[in-house]
Amino acid sequence: MQREEKQQDAVLEAVISRVNDLKTSIGAMIFKVENEYETLNWPNFLDNFALISGQLTSLTKILSNEKAPALRNFTVLPLMLKPDLDENLARVTEGRLTTFSHDIVPDYLRTKPEPDAELKMMQLEHKANCVTYETAQKQVAAMNKVVGHVWDLVNKAREEWESEAGSRSGAAQTFSLTDTPLLVAAISMGKGLKHTVAPGAMMGGPPPGPQRGPGALGPPQGPPGGIPGQMGPMGKAPSAIKTNIKAAGQMHPYR
Repeated sequence: MQREEKQQDAVLEAVISRVNDLKTSIGAMIFKVENEYETLNWPNFLDNFALISGQLTSLTKILSNEKAPALRNFTVLPLMLKPDLDENLARVTEGRLTTFSHDIVPDYLRTKPEPDAELKMMQLEHKANCVTYETAQKQVAAMNKVVGHVWDLVNKAREEWESEAGSRSGAAQTFSLTDTPLLVAAISMGKGLKHTVAPGAMMGGPPPGPQRGPGALGPPQGPPGGIPGQMGPMGKAPSAIKTNIKAAGQMHPYR
């Protein structure tokens, strides 16, 4: 019996110590949020949150230890109730509770839920018991269908987000691997270029000069510039500019 009492006292001391540490950490984080919000950054807030999470994990390990007694099996009973001010109680509770009267005991030492909550729970249990097996199976199937549809939508949205993130991370290609060699060959060696000849350049001879009518008087007029021209076989004055027109069928050297 004494051994169990010692284990219980040790567990209670460890639990009280962990709870006090947890209370201090939560108070410090609340103080920073309320008073140091201008200089508080996200990494510091995450550090405080990680500290609180670690303290909760440590408290859970103590309560779930095999050597720790099951505290839920113990009952807390008030030894004395009085409506007067209790300084020791106020000091222990840090001013949160100053009296231990009949009005406070049902709230702090309640082992059953409140009457309103208990009534609501009873109504829900009665409603659940009135549902038949077939109706329950239909409701479960409908719920599974809705959950599956939502799951598919979430997966599709995640795939789209991942694909968009992957496309944004890579640099956009601004050139074509197939067109670049063709363009370089066309510029440097003329590969793929075709030489086109105007239709008027196929006919040789200078443009026709002014013609004299049958009743015209005076010397014949030559081409502009005072250069006398010779009459061709068709009565046209040949031009003094010599042209060298190649045949249209000749291949272009760059073709």
